[in-house]
Amino acid sequence: MDAASEYRYQRLTWPQMNDAIAAKKVVLLPTGSTEQHGPHLPLEVDVFLAESVCLEVGRRAADRVLVLPPVSYGLNRHHIDFPGTIHIEPEAFIAFCLCITKSVAYHGFEKILIVNGHGSNAPLVDLVARKTVLETQSLCAAVNYFSLGVEAFNQVKDTPVMAHADEFETSLLLHLAPERVQMDKAVAGNDVVGKYMSSDSTSPFVRFSDYWGRWTKLGVHGDPTAATAEKGKIIWEAIIPRLIELVDEFRAWPIAQRSDQHAGPVQSQIRW
Repeated sequence: MDAASEYRYQRLTWPQMNDAIAAKKVVLLPTGSTEQHGPHLPLEVDVFLAESVCLEVGRRAADRVLVLPPVSYGLNRHHIDFPGTIHIEPEAFIAFCLCITKSVAYHGFEKILIVNGHGSNAPLVDLVARKTVLETQSLCAAVNYFSLGVEAFNQVKDTPVMAHADEFETSLLLHLAPERVQMDKAVAGNDVVGKYMSSDSTSPFVRFSDYWGRWTKLGVHGDPTAATAEKGKIIWEAIIPRLIELVDEFRAWPIAQRSDQHAGPVQSQIRW
């Protein structure tokens, strides 16, 4: 394949990479986690879904997208009471991802989009995107893929909670990889909810994430028993075109020259 039709970053040769840079492709970085997802789903859910979304966008928009290999680990100490979960300290996660985005920017790619699949990574990928913009001449943005499917999910859902190993995620897995879902072990679970707070940050007021071992023995937040492959397909077919629209909007986004409004000289030697 040539650079115009190949959407997988690591499949290109270095001469082909020059062609991809010249074509102004948007580079997608999937980020997820390796963490418990209840007794019915595998630990790979977050990274599998984030990468799957990116690869499908690549297949449909190969002429303007390159998909990096995913970051498979994230901030997860709150799940550490469940066997198999891998936790990365937030400072290490940010530094690692920033090395990736800065490398991509170094080579000449101007637009980098982090596509996140793990809720606890959200504030971290936001910082990675911001730091990339401030430390390079490229633009970097971050999006949680699942945010693009909420409207479609709301039209078909039978349960009120969208959180973790729930109707949303389980439906997507049933659509994409049903052989990895053990529906006979699916059970509903909920967090502790107060007037202003919840133990899994589902409150509209306060962000607070407690150790899951304090409030659940299942590792589930939501009701996966209502999940179906049909719902998963509806969610999937809502997310992909919206993400392609986002890619196209981002690709066309201008990178203007900065305008310095200081009346006098600045201390340009200062580095943050």
